[in-house]
Amino acid sequence: SIKMRLSTVAFCAVALLSGADAFAPAMPAQSRAAALVPLAAEATMADSGVPAETAAPSDSVEDAEIPTILPSDVGMDYVPLATMLATGQLVEADQFTRDALIVLAGSKEKGRDFVYWTEVKDIPATDLATIEHLWNKFSGGKFGYSVQKRIWKRSKGDFELWCKKIGWTTQDGEVERKKRWFGASEFTYDVKKAPEGHLPLTSALRGTSLIKQLLNHPVWDNDDWKKEPSA
Repeated sequence: SIKMRLSTVAFCAVALLSGADAFAPAMPAQSRAAALVPLAAEATMADSGVPAETAAPSDSVEDAEIPTILPSDVGMDYVPLATMLATGQLVEADQFTRDALIVLAGSKEKGRDFVYWTEVKDIPATDLATIEHLWNKFSGGKFGYSVQKRIWKRSKGDFELWCKKIGWTTQDGEVERKKRWFGASEFTYDVKKAPEGHLPLTSALRGTSLIKQLLNHPVWDNDDWKKEPSA
C-alpha cells in the first residue's frame, strides 16, 4: 500500500450510495451517480431506500494508509471502499459492500439487484477476502463477516440471539424488535460506539439463508484472508 493524502482521494467516498432496511418491506431504489464504482454504480439492493444518514469524512485524520494492492478476480476496484472505511464513512462503505456482492455473485448480470442465497458460493474468495480485510483493518478487528461468524458460533446458530449480540435489535417499549435502517436509522455507524460485529449489514428480508451462506463461505475455512496482499 502507499500513503495518500485524504484530500486527494476523498472524492472516492462521496456519499452517493443508498441505504436499506434489512428487515422491512421493499422500497424503491434511488438512482446514483456513476462516477465512483465501475462495478456497480447503479446496482442497489431490491429493498434499498434513501439512507437515513451519511457519514462525513473524519476531520481528525489528515493522512491515512489507503491500500492500493486490493486483489479481485473480476477486476473490481476496492480503493473507494478502502477510502470510505479509512475516513469513517461507514454508511457508504456498508452500501458499497452490499452492491459489490450483487455484482460478485452474478446477480447483477442476471438483471437482479439482490443476491439469492444459492449464489453466495459464486462470490470469489479473493474478493470476499479483500472486502473482509478492509473492514477488519479499519475497524481494528471489530467489524466484518469473519467477526460475525465468530459471534454466530458463540450464539450456537441462534439467529435471534446473534442479532442481539451484534446490536441488530432494539427495545421498543416491552417489545424487542429488529432495527431499521431506512428513515431514522437505528444502526450505529461508529467504530467506537457500535457493538462487535455490527457491520456490515445484510438483508434478512427474504429470510436468514443469505446471512448463513455468507458466514459459511469457504473463504472463512482458514486464515489466508488475513494475509497482506502483495504485488
